Amino acid sequence: MSQEERIIKGALDLFLQAGIKSVTMDDIARHLGMSKKTIYQYFGDKNELVVALVTARLQEDEREMNAIMESSSNVIEEMIKMMKCSEDILSRVNPIVFHDMQKYHPEAWQEFQRFKAEVIINKLEELLLKGISQGFIRDDIDVKILATMRVNQVEMGFNTQIFPIAHFNSWKVQVQLLEHFNYGICTMKGHELLDNYKKQNAN
Repeated sequence: MSQEERIIKGALDLFLQAGIKSVTMDDIARHLGMSKKTIYQYFGDKNELVVALVTARLQEDEREMNAIMESSSNVIEEMIKMMKCSEDILSRVNPIVFHDMQKYHPEAWQEFQRFKAEVIINKLEELLLKGISQGFIRDDIDVKILATMRVNQVEMGFNTQIFPIAHFNSWKVQVQLLEHFNYGICTMKGHELLDNYKKQNAN
């Protein structure tokens, strides 16, 4: 691991715990056991570090998605794994991080929104079209609308104002939303695969 990668990883650990705003460059230096001067050799300021961190993390997430698409045995398995991957991406982010990024680091926030729109939604559109051509997904759906809806639905599932932690288990919320979405878009042929996948994962 290079020094730059080590700084990014250390900053990510702290940001995920406490949000971005409350973590200083001094905190990151202390956490890594290095001088602040060393960090500034790689990143001009905290904003530059946040942008680099978000970019590196999203590139890793895209590689993971591509690996899923190559290793799945059918489009339903591919779709479920892809959607769970997008849930993992969003669930790793403390809601405070979303807020801090949007308010104090607009460049990093724009990069995240670009990734959501150009990578996650596009890949879901590809999967939906593939599923339609294979007869697993209904041919009367609008793939752009439903891919966009699904990605934003995942974000909504982690929104504690809509689903307060005191009353809802966030993973149960995600499972219910995903199941509702999948059964809504699939043909009867797709339902059979979904049922089989559920049985396999229940064992």
